[in-house]
Amino acid sequence: MINELGILKISETAFIGVLFAFAATCIAIAKLNRFLPKDMGREYAHNGALSAGKPRGAGIIFVFVFVIAALLFAQMNTEILIYLGIIVLEMFTGFFDDAAEKPWGEYFKGFLDMIAAVIVAMVYLHYNDSSVCFAIAGKTVVFPPVVFAVLTVILVWVSINVTNCSDGVDGLSGTLTIITIMTIFVLDNIMGVDDPFNYCILLFAVCLLGYLWYNATPSKLLMGDAGSRAMGIFIAIAVLKLHSPFLFIPVAAVLIVDGGLGLVKVSLLRFLKIHILKNTTTPIHDHVRKKSGWSNAQVVFRFAIIQIFLSVAVVYLVMM
Repeated sequence: MINELGILKISETAFIGVLFAFAATCIAIAKLNRFLPKDMGREYAHNGALSAGKPRGAGIIFVFVFVIAALLFAQMNTEILIYLGIIVLEMFTGFFDDAAEKPWGEYFKGFLDMIAAVIVAMVYLHYNDSSVCFAIAGKTVVFPPVVFAVLTVILVWVSINVTNCSDGVDGLSGTLTIITIMTIFVLDNIMGVDDPFNYCILLFAVCLLGYLWYNATPSKLLMGDAGSRAMGIFIAIAVLKLHSPFLFIPVAAVLIVDGGLGLVKVSLLRFLKIHILKNTTTPIHDHVRKKSGWSNAQVVFRFAIIQIFLSVAVVYLVMM
């Protein structure tokens, strides 16, 4: 009876935490958005000028609400506290860029992302081993710590940047991030991963829902790099805590393709003078709007449908 009452109390607290996270995000954005910097219009984005004048950098609001909700309602340990600090720091690198009169350089931001990625790898290996579960195959492989650390740095850096590059259509990156992290949450439960970070995934998802209330087409404000970079590092940490980091590829496939192709295209041209995808506008969400005539709503719905299909397939394969 005591155990049952204890479980009930925990469940009620968790439910209240979810309600708090959503309501606090909605209220905080409504009250504080006027203090955010204004978007100058995204010069290189398709119809980017339409964003000019909108509050930008709303990521600072929903990230702080998430952290407060996690501290109040989630079970904390030292590892999770450090992750929360890293997420906040990554958010600030984006927010200061959002607020700057002259945007920070790509190399400088990439360097900061690399530092964050190294810190995540060090923290994870301090509190966890270097084993990797290949969930679909049902096998676990122990990697040498150095190899695991290098792969983790790549994972975190890529996750931050593909998520950031996918932020260009009202509601797109937030919707895809929710699908991705909730897929990880489902896989956590299927695979029996018992970790307090699982609940943080729920809190982060509902904070994003609160943000999307204002960001749905036509948006009233934008998350900016403050939101997209924080989402990217959160996805990476969530899939690491799943102990099956290679599942990042299918559960974040649309983010990877949408934002990643542009990174590959620019990198090959800039460093190797190799020009690929000459007739493809990147990110892909700009290509389908410009070349195929998709509306913003069609981009969000169709990209979300593709990711949901892939996520359901992954869940099914893991369950088999």
